[in-house]
Amino acid sequence: MPAVRRTPTALVSGVLGLSLLLAGCGSNLDPTEVAGANGQVVAADGTLVDGTVPGATTGGTTGGTTGGTTGGTTGGTTGGTTGGTTGGTGSTGGSGTVTPGDGSTEPPVAASEKGACEGFKNTTGVTDDTITIGNSSDISGPVPGLFESSSDATKAFVAYFNATVPDGICGRSLVLKTYDSRTDASADQQAYTAACDEVFAMIGSMSAFDSGGAPTAQACGLPDIRSAAVTNERNACSTCFGAQSTQTGEVQNSVADFVIKNYKDSADNAAFLYINAGASSQNATKQASAWGKRGLTFDYIQGIDISEFNYAPYVQQMKDKGIEVVFWTGAYQQSVRLRQAMQQQGYEPKLYLRDPTDYNPDFVSSGGDAVEGTVIFTNFVPFEEAASSPEMTNYISYLNQVKPGANPDFFGVFSWSAARLFVELATRLGGKLSRETLLAEVKKTADWTSEGLHAPQDVGPKQTGDCWRYIQLRDGKWVPVGGTKYSCTGLTQG
Repeated sequence: MPAVRRTPTALVSGVLGLSLLLAGCGSNLDPTEVAGANGQVVAADGTLVDGTVPGATTGGTTGGTTGGTTGGTTGGTTGGTTGGTTGGTGSTGGSGTVTPGDGSTEPPVAASEKGACEGFKNTTGVTDDTITIGNSSDISGPVPGLFESSSDATKAFVAYFNATVPDGICGRSLVLKTYDSRTDASADQQAYTAACDEVFAMIGSMSAFDSGGAPTAQACGLPDIRSAAVTNERNACSTCFGAQSTQTGEVQNSVADFVIKNYKDSADNAAFLYINAGASSQNATKQASAWGKRGLTFDYIQGIDISEFNYAPYVQQMKDKGIEVVFWTGAYQQSVRLRQAMQQQGYEPKLYLRDPTDYNPDFVSSGGDAVEGTVIFTNFVPFEEAASSPEMTNYISYLNQVKPGANPDFFGVFSWSAARLFVELATRLGGKLSRETLLAEVKKTADWTSEGLHAPQDVGPKQTGDCWRYIQLRDGKWVPVGGTKYSCTGLTQG
């Protein structure tokens, strides 16, 4: 696969907004500022070695669902206007890369029980009893806890797996070692340098400045199945993959199609505003270009400097131009600022459409009435619908066992997904498990849904997922718009 030269377009625009916000704060931290969580180890029973975080010892409210199935909620790349949760199984059976054989959805049968562990060799991070995986996410830095949810979600899956699959992978339970990438590329590099010699694979990591560890991971052959890759260097890394898959310049058609279907009379009066820094401007113009080819007309495309706090002039421009559909690329805090400026000037577009960055309790609480009506395009099961998704229920349940009171989020969803992908592939490989064979299997993984937790992702090919659905903020609560199925209508090059 050719190296990716630019940050991926559609799926990680929220991360880009956060990255830009952080860049304005400054991200180079002194090594003495490493958080105490750096190098933290979660034992096989899900507890930290110091006992400060309780591990899960009982199943979630709906029991385990690790085994792959065919059809049902685990498939989903047949295209068309429904797709998603009702589709077929794809080249790897959706999330069913490991199928029990009887069609059940019980936790995966341990490889040792299937007689597939002959020849298993201990190696870096693997002993007779355990397989140690690592997670490097932004915990300290300019915005403390920025991607701590990814670390927490990976801890939650380790606790879930060890509780529901006591025989583990060829008799080995999972142990998690966590690193703090400190919202800093050099810290990310330091974490991966250590991880090369300390863990078997890195799982569920998430950093706004993930370029630092990319060459290190590739050089030592370290498998890195992340929540998502957000820099050119990480996407170009041959051993690095995102559970949320991306490819440069590929933009999903579903968003433009949603606007044209539901706001047809407003589709030719659109605006695209974005933070004018780094890759954000490139990605915003690519999205506008792709969606223009799909039928939208953008009368106003405008970057806003990261240091700008007065959004009133931009709102006035939209009022003067009669803009009825507004897109925004940036952090949720900036989105709140834009919505507040709209409210202050008595301007309410027919549609304010955002990526999952705004799907955040703080967006709702800080924005109040100003953010009412916001529509979000999302590629995973909304948390409000957890009861309909055993996988989402397990994620939330085990998250609250390893960290009571923690809120699930966008990045945690895909970190959980990354951890499930790892155990399913490792279980299937059994005695053949090595870093090299794991990477070979990851490269084959397409249509990955993590038991229907999210829309299909082409993890191995690193192709942008085209399936999305929509939710709207009404009376302070997120509700479905246009149904609960994903719309999968292909991609356009921006």
